[in-house]
Amino acid sequence: MPKMKTSKTAAKRFKKTGSGKLRRQQANRQHLFEKKPSTRTRRLDGTVDVHKGDEKKIKRLLAER
Repeated sequence: MPKMKTSKTAAKRFKKTGSGKLRRQQANRQHLFEKKPSTRTRRLDGTVDVHKGDEKKIKRLLAER
């Protein structure tokens, strides 16, 4: 059976931590900052854990078991 290919779009969006968790950037923090409060943009800064229900699908896209 051939190897599974990594989805390059998923590889750019998700990172795996040393303990094996998946991390992602939060949405709504790319552009149009003039209309968004700075408290909101600060809250959306940084990475968060991927939802437990989505982990299996994302690991498959990243060609992991």
